Amino acid sequence: MPLGGLSVWAKYEIGDTRRYVATMGPLATGPEVRGAVADTLTDGIMTKVQAGQLEGELRQFVREAARSFTSTPAFRTAWDTANRAAHDAVLRALRGERDDAVTLDLAPVTQQLRDRLAEDRVPLAHRIPVTHTEITVLEGREVAALRKGFRMLEFAGFWLPIAALALAAGGILLAVRRRRAIIATALGAALGAGLLALATAVVRTLTLADLPPHVSRAAAAAVYDALTSTLRTATWTILALGLTVAATAWLTGRVARHRARSAEPPPAPAREERRARA
Repeated sequence: MPLGGLSVWAKYEIGDTRRYVATMGPLATGPEVRGAVADTLTDGIMTKVQAGQLEGELRQFVREAARSFTSTPAFRTAWDTANRAAHDAVLRALRGERDDAVTLDLAPVTQQLRDRLAEDRVPLAHRIPVTHTEITVLEGREVAALRKGFRMLEFAGFWLPIAALALAAGGILLAVRRRRAIIATALGAALGAGLLALATAVVRTLTLADLPPHVSRAAAAAVYDALTSTLRTATWTILALGLTVAATAWLTGRVARHRARSAEPPPAPAREERRARA
């Protein structure tokens, strides 16, 4: 069941470009991503500009303009476009055979930012070169390592959940004590969901700890939380549902046994004693 939940999430949430872009879209309005994008754009632009003694002032202008630009509809459009392009590139790499690195080009965003600076009459804005500033999304070795696991999860995304449900239903139907089988199955589902929730939290910690120094941890955490939101919601729902079903089956069993004992006729000696008293 944990692998089934993970494979469904990988196939229908991460493996679908439309869902991925819809999930990443709201991050464009968050302070973590806006700050990280503004810093990246500023650093990329300033490495191409020689401003002499005005470098400090120009950097401040560029940083403020980049930050202001990230609050505009144009940035949100560019953000969605960049994420769609990056996701398509990653899927092509994972579903293909080549182990080339996957990169994202920030040139369209830089072009829009330069136009914005020129409109605000920032000094030397027109001299900002629009170069292809690429961000590496996946290294070549990471593509090779992820490909097999991604293909397996895509294949399992349909069959594993069906197998889990079929085995659970079959086990309950074939059990001699079905109520006990329902309790065991529900507790097993809750345990599997709990393990998956724990694994998601551990992977989050390891991912953030392994980031390069120049990558914003706040932005990376926001992206990770957004991408795993559906998975975490599903795990907690299954956990709660499993515990509820197990508790309900146990309580109804207790009530049924109590009623059965109450309905039993009293032993023969007790009946004779009542007759004698009468």
